[in-house]
Amino acid sequence: MKITDLLKKEGIALNQKPADKAAVITKMVNLHDKAGNLNDKKAYKAAIEAREEQGSTAVGMGIAVPHAKTDAVKQPGLTAITVPKGVDYGCPDGSPSNLFFMIAAPAGAADTHLEVLASLMTMLMDEEFSKSLIAAKTPEEFLALIDAKEAENAEEKAEEAAPAAAAASGGTKVVAVTACPTGIAHTYMAAEALEKCAAARGVNIKVETDGSGGAKNVLTADDIKDADCVIIAADKNVEMGRFNGKKLIKASTADAIHRSEELFDRVAAGDVPVYQHTGAAAAAAESSGNESVGRFIYKSLMDGVSHMLPFVIGGGIMIALAFLLDDYSIDPANFGSNTPVAAWFKSIGGVAFNFMLPVLAGFIARSIADRPGLAVGFVGGALAASGATFANPAGGIPSAFLGALVAGFAAGFIVKGLQKLTSKFPPSLEGIKPVLIYPLGGILIIGVVMCAINPIVGALNTWISNVLMSMSSGSAVLLGLVLGAMMATDMGGPLNKAAYVFGTAALANQNEIGYMIMAAVMIGGMVPPIAIALSTIVSKKKYTEEERKSGPVNFIMGLCFITEGAIPYAAADPLHVIPSLMIGSGVAGALSMAFKCTLMAPHGGIFVFPVVGNVAMYLVALVVGSVVGCLLLGLLKKNVEE
Repeated sequence: MKITDLLKKEGIALNQKPADKAAVITKMVNLHDKAGNLNDKKAYKAAIEAREEQGSTAVGMGIAVPHAKTDAVKQPGLTAITVPKGVDYGCPDGSPSNLFFMIAAPAGAADTHLEVLASLMTMLMDEEFSKSLIAAKTPEEFLALIDAKEAENAEEKAEEAAPAAAAASGGTKVVAVTACPTGIAHTYMAAEALEKCAAARGVNIKVETDGSGGAKNVLTADDIKDADCVIIAADKNVEMGRFNGKKLIKASTADAIHRSEELFDRVAAGDVPVYQHTGAAAAAAESSGNESVGRFIYKSLMDGVSHMLPFVIGGGIMIALAFLLDDYSIDPANFGSNTPVAAWFKSIGGVAFNFMLPVLAGFIARSIADRPGLAVGFVGGALAASGATFANPAGGIPSAFLGALVAGFAAGFIVKGLQKLTSKFPPSLEGIKPVLIYPLGGILIIGVVMCAINPIVGALNTWISNVLMSMSSGSAVLLGLVLGAMMATDMGGPLNKAAYVFGTAALANQNEIGYMIMAAVMIGGMVPPIAIALSTIVSKKKYTEEERKSGPVNFIMGLCFITEGAIPYAAADPLHVIPSLMIGSGVAGALSMAFKCTLMAPHGGIFVFPVVGNVAMYLVALVVGSVVGCLLLGLLKKNVEE
């Protein structure tokens, strides 16, 4: 198939004078309709406009390639117009566009046409060729120029194949992946730009194009192993686990098209960080532009959680060790810091643990807005931890995990909004956006948002504490059930924190009921990770391979009273996991109260069992609650199709 099989003279309009971007789109959609390429002109136009909302398809050099893949397309096709005087199509560098190709790709159809479109995209990288198209006087001349260029390119590729293969054994070796949301235009233009720049510099390069028809020229394990550097020029997620341990440059397709020289300058200078992968090695490539809202939220949340967990695990275990190494009899009120060694462990562990909320919020924001979102998210998470309000900026009642979640997503969208607001700024101001406008504006706005949210969550915490206080004079078993369930509800959120604060406050009473409350609170927080760990062993079909591998770590986290270890599993399937864990923790809390188990330490897990009253029955309550949670997980969770 040739390009001119998709582009007919009826779909070409030369020397046009559209008033604006909307007029260009309308004209080209009408040409597609006239050529018989569409089932639904209105729906196709809406798809084109939706793609433009993600970012202008103007790629510079006077070229724009609007495109859409949709059921509104009857058959694959191209339309083209020239605008010699140019029109503003929203090009990132502010330059006008005067050569337009609009691609119509049918959803679900055979993808043989995509290779043809890829060929067109690479041809357009030749500026002289593009200028000749703009100067064409008739549609017939326009088509003849394309046919001639296509034949010329085919001959050049045949001539270059042998020398390229011979040269591949020496010199700098680079591998690259290019991908754009629809995988039609920018994917191939970025690949062509990288290949041309590499050829000019004598660099051996292999580029994998993650296009609409699937990945082409796929990188092998040996390709990656032998490469001196990796370039990821993508506007959507690509499979990254395979590049672990390699020097890697992340860029957009626009960077590859317009600034490929800068990318290769970095390769030559060696100014490239080594990539360390933190996710699954086979994570599926996915377009954020096409994913569901739920998947988008989940992906962003898990990005934050995966970066948060090392702080939770390391800091939490250090704090637990402090209680193991301390002497309760010296000063019960200061248990955990009575001896110098214990105080050292608790202090260092506390510093690490206190990074939890800022890191969670920061990396959620980065997942949404990339690097500019990181600082704003960190500040939002820190404000959630401090409980800052307009009346008391120094801090009040923390909004904790829930507040950090809100901060992360709010920060990401605040920065995205700032990026959109400043998109029309002159190119000379590009340098100050990431170092001044985004951090200053973002931190100011997130400060206002968190000072408004913290009092609301703080009031909720206070109300919950008052309700619990009123229950403490009633049934101890019911109170234990409620406290245990609360510890497993949001695992670091307001309900969990309210239960924990209530338990630590009860210690101040220095009586049996106060110690019983603290015991019920801690056992309620220990059950969720242990139940998860048991379930990954007993009900393997309910979990992915990655979840099963991580499962045993939760035994340690649960025994150390680090409830947050269950967060990734709860976030992945909240409707089934959270109720199971709530019931398991509630049963453990109720049994702890029924057995009149007591605890005089506010933290520590298994390390403070020496100061637990009726420790044998406390262990029974822990085992029973964990088993109940494990069984319910097996009943409620669906099998995972891997």
